[in-house]
Amino acid sequence: MKDITIIGGGIVGLASGLALSRQPGMRVTVLEAEAEVAAHQTGHNSGVIHSGLYYKPGSLKARNCTAGRDAMYAFCEEHGIRHERCGKVVVAVTEGDLPALEELERRGVANGLEGIRRIGPEELKEIEPQARGVAALVVPQTGIVNYTDVARVYARLIAEAQGEVRTNARVSNVRRDGAKLLIQSRNGEIRADLLINCAGLQSDRIAQLCGVEPGVKIIPFRGEYYELIPEQRGLVRNLIYPVPDARFPFLGVHFTRMIGGGVEAGPNAVLAFRREGYHRLDFSLTDSVDMATYPGFWRMASRYWRTGAGEFHRSFSKAAFVTALQRLMPAIRAEHLVPAGAGVRAQAVGRDGKLVDDFHIVESERMVHVLNAPSPAATASLSIGATVAQLAQKRLEDL
Repeated sequence: MKDITIIGGGIVGLASGLALSRQPGMRVTVLEAEAEVAAHQTGHNSGVIHSGLYYKPGSLKARNCTAGRDAMYAFCEEHGIRHERCGKVVVAVTEGDLPALEELERRGVANGLEGIRRIGPEELKEIEPQARGVAALVVPQTGIVNYTDVARVYARLIAEAQGEVRTNARVSNVRRDGAKLLIQSRNGEIRADLLINCAGLQSDRIAQLCGVEPGVKIIPFRGEYYELIPEQRGLVRNLIYPVPDARFPFLGVHFTRMIGGGVEAGPNAVLAFRREGYHRLDFSLTDSVDMATYPGFWRMASRYWRTGAGEFHRSFSKAAFVTALQRLMPAIRAEHLVPAGAGVRAQAVGRDGKLVDDFHIVESERMVHVLNAPSPAATASLSIGATVAQLAQKRLEDL
């Protein structure tokens, strides 16, 4: 038996563990720092099953999202997880958005999306009566689900395959121990033939703890949401997105109907001063100094400071947030919205200040480090997990 230890009990770590636990001769242990799985990025996203529309054809994101989307729908069907293939519209609010909308359509077709079509303002009004724009794309393969439910099923299946998911197991040290790795965590030591790092917001630090240079720094961006009050949920039928700014890996503030009921509006993308900083005033001296001493952070900040200032303004001004939403839906009013949750995106940034857009995986002896797996990682988790499992098996074969 080969002992595989996975650091991180989010959806990517659990999907990787599930893929490996299905292979003969593999004994999987997942170490999760928190008291529950899916405690951070997995449990704080908007629950969208992404279609694969946005991503550069041939990229890891594009390949994994399109394969992972179909696998996610099939998995939810098989295990009775509530989900819905509801579709969405991506709206060109002005004539200036049309070239970017055309590029999205081209990418969608290249990525194999079925049923994608461009519509005018009248048909948009039929699909989403309150949305306004000069044109839109209809994307029928988009859906909604609760990814915490999915992650819990992954964890159950790992246990049923004689694997183990340990919570409250924050890792403090990793060192060589003969032919094995010795991993020390809060609830004990474990010896492993191979380590997989899927630690999300802490993934770069785990890599460094293992003696591996990650090549990137995780910079946390908080996404804050409002929710429509029950009386106004009828303003949104399904999902309404703007044409995103191509300079950033964020999709812009949008409206999302949730599988458990309700409609979210957002998120923004504001720099967080704590890696698990879900509130505006959350602050970590360690995390802030870590950012401030990284050259790539200042290069990023000098390039995008105007955009960042606007995001901070929307964070503290509900009126500014509402104004951004009104570009998509003029009928929305401040009194229609109440504060909802927030999530923190683990965004990898290179030393050159560029936001890493694609998935980023670094391999070393007896180790696989997943260092950038933001959206659509939840959608693509089964596909990413299969990819990580293949890399892990090759690492073991090379020993």
